[in-house]
Amino acid sequence: MATTRMNQNWLRIKTQILDLWSEADFEDKELKKARGNLRRMVDLIHTKTGEPKADIMRKLTAIV
Repeated sequence: MATTRMNQNWLRIKTQILDLWSEADFEDKELKKARGNLRRMVDLIHTKTGEPKADIMRKLTAIV
């Protein structure tokens, strides 16, 4: 039950990340590696897009 809910939440968050940063080419493996680690996710998105980390953090916290 908890695992199912956790996976559903991840899919929702992942979809929103892909929508917000659609210009970036994320590999599923990269996203899975950053899953559950906000700082790692910010760094990944920053590396792919060049967007300021503060802006990324603000958008991610709105999603979560």
